[in-house]
Amino acid sequence: MQIPVLRRNWPASTWYKSHSIPGDDVPVEDLCQLVGEYLDRSAVDDIRRAYRFGADAHYGQYRRSGEPYIHHPLAVARIVAEMRMDSRSIMAAILHDVIEDTPTVKNQLASEFGDDVAELVDGVSKISQIEFDSKEEAEAENFRKMLLAMSQDIRVILIKLADRLHNMRTLEALRPDKRLLIARQTLDIYAAIANRLGLYGWSRELEDISFMYLYPKRYKAITKAIKRRQGNRKSVMKKLHTAIDSRLKQSGLQATVSGREKNVYSIYKKMQRKRLGFSDIQDIYAFRVIVDTADDCYRTLGSIHNLYKPIPGRFKDYIAIPKANGYQSLHTTVFGAFGESLELQIRTRAMHRIAEAGVASHWLYKSDDVKTNKPQELARTWLLELLDTQQQAGNPGEFLEHLKIDLFPDEVYVFTPKGDIKKLPLGATTLDFAFAVHTDVGTRCVGARVNHQPVPLHTVLNNGDHVEVMTSRSSRPTPSWLSYVVTSKARATIRSFLKNQRRKDSVRLGKKLLDRALKSLSYGPRRVKSEAKVALLESLNMNAWEDLLADIGSGKRLPKIVARQLVPAEHSVEEIREDQQQPLAIHGAEGMFITYAKCCRPIPGDAIIGFFTAGRGIVVHTADCPNIGEYRKHPEKWIHIHWAERVKGQFSVNLKMDTQNKRGVLARVATVIAEQESNINNVHVVERDGRYSTIQFIVEVDDRQHLANIMRNLRQEKSIFRLARVKG
Repeated sequence: MQIPVLRRNWPASTWYKSHSIPGDDVPVEDLCQLVGEYLDRSAVDDIRRAYRFGADAHYGQYRRSGEPYIHHPLAVARIVAEMRMDSRSIMAAILHDVIEDTPTVKNQLASEFGDDVAELVDGVSKISQIEFDSKEEAEAENFRKMLLAMSQDIRVILIKLADRLHNMRTLEALRPDKRLLIARQTLDIYAAIANRLGLYGWSRELEDISFMYLYPKRYKAITKAIKRRQGNRKSVMKKLHTAIDSRLKQSGLQATVSGREKNVYSIYKKMQRKRLGFSDIQDIYAFRVIVDTADDCYRTLGSIHNLYKPIPGRFKDYIAIPKANGYQSLHTTVFGAFGESLELQIRTRAMHRIAEAGVASHWLYKSDDVKTNKPQELARTWLLELLDTQQQAGNPGEFLEHLKIDLFPDEVYVFTPKGDIKKLPLGATTLDFAFAVHTDVGTRCVGARVNHQPVPLHTVLNNGDHVEVMTSRSSRPTPSWLSYVVTSKARATIRSFLKNQRRKDSVRLGKKLLDRALKSLSYGPRRVKSEAKVALLESLNMNAWEDLLADIGSGKRLPKIVARQLVPAEHSVEEIREDQQQPLAIHGAEGMFITYAKCCRPIPGDAIIGFFTAGRGIVVHTADCPNIGEYRKHPEKWIHIHWAERVKGQFSVNLKMDTQNKRGVLARVATVIAEQESNINNVHVVERDGRYSTIQFIVEVDDRQHLANIMRNLRQEKSIFRLARVKG
């Protein structure tokens, strides 16, 4: 079946004169003249044809500013063309709103312009027909779809960013509340994505326009201050430019020296971050030196450091260690001849192209001296990792959290044992490093060595650290790990693992509890017919048997009640009393749904009792815990338990001691505990008067015998005159 195409068939030579929108031939011809500088005539004709289709599809539509709607897609196409993108990208930019805002469908575009243009337009089109439960969910879904499209073709995000850039340039036409909403979203996400992909020019403009609408008074004040400083420092900058240029020529270096001005939002961020006034910001103006080769970059650095003294700690080598988006340059700050610090960026011409265009550098220039597709490879890797993170995210809020973490990385560079470099966000820990190496390494991590010294998992890494991860097959992530990590990959993997592990643990415990309850009715688990299971699931409106077991294991349903529902009514048997049942053995490795009460902190050897709590499974208390009196009013929720013969793991115990205030008491206590192969998790000291103090601490023990050995050795210390285990 032939697909009808929505357009009017004006002859090419008379089409513009016949169209009712006056003057439209001017912007399209300007666009065609621009693309004609680097594309052949047939490609320019295709772009004209896309314009005619788009103008016809948007005929009669107007923007809030009052201009014909087609002006917006044309402006977006021009922004894309300035990056010297291919003809298909420019055509898609012209047509990027026809699917969303007109009756045109994707198949029409495919038949008229080809599948690639149709896919690009479809990828850029906004998600507007889907119903969401919340604004946050809608935003997360929008970005998820955008990232999916980006991973398939990076041109999608370039067109999307160009679309957002033109919308920001014309934001004045919208209502004030709408302007604020769009400006905030642009600053939080789109400007950050542009920066992450190396599109620094677009990123800076998006930041400044967003800042202007979000904080107009601050924007105006900083802009005025910049203009005042420009006038005061014009002659100084000119002299510095001449001095640098002359020194490089004396060194035999062919270089282009130019000035660079920091954008308004970057100045504001630095003022906020470092709590500085505008007069304290020294790097508003900087110089950029562009040379031919990487060797020339380092020679230039040496020449400039001979001319002006470098400021220690202000040098960064992004050539040896490029940024995550492929950016390469040498950054140095020197103390200038006129009593002020001066920042310089030194790079090759090829590096400069990538620095200005990022992922678009592949289209912007063709060069033999650089792998111009490197930024695209890095961007694609980042996108695929982010999509993998999104699949593990439990909800839209988590995904947006991961996205924003990835978009604002202040990077730390550390080394693997083989000398490879790993880039991590500022504040990353050894556990983040382990997950960056490989997911399996992260999930089995038990510790690390930093610079050949053993350190705990929560150790924060610094630039240049050598990190070696220690793993164990028995190690598994715990909820506390979430407080140790900052990278989205590590956080998402831990959450996903815990979610799956909680499910497995609750199912396993639920099966054990239900089997025990059935045996108490003299009705073995094997006697339960599948028809009875299906009927019970239907009555409970549940889909799977494992769901029911998970509810039992997590404490949401009592095993006794479920067992009675499974046993046939005609099977009348007197229920065995709880104290006559075989008690449930606690091995210490049951998983997340056997938890130990923090009030009494039971350890192997204590008499114990279990209590069902919704969402936590069985909470284990000591039989003499002072807090269980209230719980005894609900005997149906109690379960008889005991310690197994062999119990795995270590258990925490509260100890309290009264000591004399003597120097070194706490150190001796720590030594005694360490000698008994135990560890102190927490210490709290309360000074009672000038002579005595009370120390409360939590130690890890294997069982009651281990605790007795620790307490016996502590009592030998003369400074300790009272020691007891605390419950309740």
